[in-house]
Amino acid sequence: MEFGIFLPVGFGGELGAFDDPVEAAERVIELTRTAEECGFAAAWLPDHLQTIPPSPAPMFESWSMLTALARDTERIRIGPLVSSNSYRNPALQAKIASTVDVLSRGRLTLGLGAGWYQPDYEAFGYDFADAPTRLRHLRDGVRTIREMWQHPTTFPRGVQQPHIPLMIAGGGERMTLKIVADYADACNVMVSPADAARKYAILREHCENANRDYDTILRTATTACLIAGTDEEAQAALSPAMGAFYPGDFADYLLYGSVETVRDRIATYEEAGVQQLIVGFHEATDPEAIRRFAKEFIG
Repeated sequence: MEFGIFLPVGFGGELGAFDDPVEAAERVIELTRTAEECGFAAAWLPDHLQTIPPSPAPMFESWSMLTALARDTERIRIGPLVSSNSYRNPALQAKIASTVDVLSRGRLTLGLGAGWYQPDYEAFGYDFADAPTRLRHLRDGVRTIREMWQHPTTFPRGVQQPHIPLMIAGGGERMTLKIVADYADACNVMVSPADAARKYAILREHCENANRDYDTILRTATTACLIAGTDEEAQAALSPAMGAFYPGDFADYLLYGSVETVRDRIATYEEAGVQQLIVGFHEATDPEAIRRFAKEFIG
């Protein structure tokens, strides 16, 4: 199993300690370079439009930051986890992604989702449709993007052939995972290992129905990590607010604990079928957290 890093760009207020936004942006780039040096396979960042809760802390626009990462790194793959399909017209999104793929010399994965954070929509004047409508729009958007990449257009289609890899995030079992089976090159879930295994089994069924090779889809999951001297020390740092992102008893499966506990939990994700585990660090802006993780688990 390989590892990705989930970068802080300010959504959770992680950059609030920086008075200078330039310094904050440089730290995000430093974190990505550190992950690259330490052997992480990919660097992912969220695509949101304001901090949660709203604050004056630095918060960077995702595709602008991805452009910087494309030029300031050499080997690590990059991508949004994930862009909301309804933040940008799909044709424009296809063009943006193609440009970043060229700038990165073919290292972009386009992550897309149906969108979920209603305050972003309200603050920027976007329509926030009901979930079934947003999922239908996601399917339509994915089809448009793939069509524009695979046929002659008025802009470069990127470096990677036959097209830029496309990731769909979300665990919806009837619609989202079916979109993955029909169109995606990768999927992402933010659930326990047990739930990930169950959702992957459902994805396999959708693939069989679509005459799609299940093993051609990269299976990723997102988790959070804090390595401490004892499990109790790490668990004390968990916030109930994390329940907005990680369902169920997340204290039982997130990578919060001693080195031994974290190692066991990583193994549980791997046993569930996760091929890339995307790790967000509790010490989000500290490069040493990345180095320690890599020393223990990447080698």
